[in-house]
Amino acid sequence: MFVLIISFSACEKDDICTDETTPRLIVEFYDISNNATIKNVLNLKVKEFGTNDFMVFNTTLDVSDENRYLFNGSKLELPLKLAATSTKYSLILNSTGTTPNEDVLEFVYTPENVYVSRACGYKTIFELNPTPNGVIKSDVTTPESFWIQDFNILTTTIDTENETHIKVYF
Repeated sequence: MFVLIISFSACEKDDICTDETTPRLIVEFYDISNNATIKNVLNLKVKEFGTNDFMVFNTTLDVSDENRYLFNGSKLELPLKLAATSTKYSLILNSTGTTPNEDVLEFVYTPENVYVSRACGYKTIFELNPTPNGVIKSDVTTPESFWIQDFNILTTTIDTENETHIKVYF
């Protein structure tokens, strides 16, 4: 009887884990001519640099439908690698047109595992390196111009998905 009481008293009151997960990096797009205006990106494809696997944005489409890879919006959620200190993404604008423009953003950070609770276990938070080395912009093809004109790191600590971490201007 005593062992049974001890085992129940060891449980936490709310032994359910809901929102305490490893956060994704939140990137929001803005108009370069008016830095306060949010701007939708159309026909954008995103993939981890060096791979051929594009991120799926529309899971309701059939697996054979290429449109499931298209991002059309203003806020992008990008997962960061847990066991690395950087993650590199290719962002391909006008990906369905005749002249796609591929820019690369590399996010450089320090991951840290933090204890959440017994139900949730651990989650990883990320600390971006201070500007300018927290985000590195490069271009794949030299003759084309950057479609990403500039960016602004709003917060270097990535511990929640409730806020925009980086503003990208184009």
